[in-house]
Amino acid sequence: MGVLGRFMVTLTKCMPRFMVAAVARRYVAGKDLSNAISVMQKLSSEGACFTVDVLGEEISTLDEAQFFIDEYDRVLDAIVEHKLDANLSIKPTAFGLLIDEKVAYQNIERLLKNAAEHDIFVRLDMEDHRVTQSTIDIVLAMHQKGLTNVGTVLQSRLLRTRDDIESICEKIGGAADFRICKGVYLEHEDIALTGYQEIVDALNSHISQMLDRGAYVGIASHDLPVIDHTIAALKQRKMGPSIADPRDHASPARTGKGPGYEFQMLLGVRGNVRRKLAKEGHRTRIYIPYGNRWYEYSMRRLDENPDVAMHIVKSIFLPWTNRR
Repeated sequence: MGVLGRFMVTLTKCMPRFMVAAVARRYVAGKDLSNAISVMQKLSSEGACFTVDVLGEEISTLDEAQFFIDEYDRVLDAIVEHKLDANLSIKPTAFGLLIDEKVAYQNIERLLKNAAEHDIFVRLDMEDHRVTQSTIDIVLAMHQKGLTNVGTVLQSRLLRTRDDIESICEKIGGAADFRICKGVYLEHEDIALTGYQEIVDALNSHISQMLDRGAYVGIASHDLPVIDHTIAALKQRKMGPSIADPRDHASPARTGKGPGYEFQMLLGVRGNVRRKLAKEGHRTRIYIPYGNRWYEYSMRRLDENPDVAMHIVKSIFLPWTNRR
């Protein structure tokens, strides 16, 4: 798929913007918040919950951060007004992390306080290796301040992830709340795994590790071997749908969360698998990105990982295999 993926990236970049929009429409909820609300309302009938992400990340000036501060306030208001089962996903660099850490901390703390008033969880998305440690540090600092409605994403392709899991769980115990994924950023082999199977093996190992440490685990993968491993791991630990989390060292159940775990998938990808999991009683969450920066988001995802183009190929030529 590597060669085909690279070909699809090149082909997509040559397409007129309106043609790219036709493809991106499947994976991006729309240009504005009203589009995202409509998508969530429609998909709520399938038993899904949601994570809302305002598209955009690294900024060049602190003034740009104000857009994200204001927009996420609007998202919070909309979630409450429409009674949506949703939480937030933010990129720390969009709040100024690479420009002024102190200001970024203040911006994120303000958002967390607002979200906590409505018992809404906030996920710090994980970006490239430049901000891995600083993103983790934000989570730990906020927990020290009593703002426990925040967790981070960890990427299994990074060699440091096993140690990061141990370190975070050692510091905040069962309050640790992870989204674990393979990772879209293609990092250098000195710091990251590069082969598909070794990354999947690492992801499976990290899922088991997190479950054993009492953490809340959001399994963000469309890979059937990962999903099968997770279901087996849950059964081994007597965890599963409609079963109270039996782990002694886990934190009490949080509003809007599953019994110690949930499955998470991207909008537009393997809806059939997600619906099957939901039918079996598992909590399933859909990642809902929206915003005017949909084109930059789409191109960046393709640049960072050409294999993402597999989903483009399937949506165009085999749409029945990949229903939203």
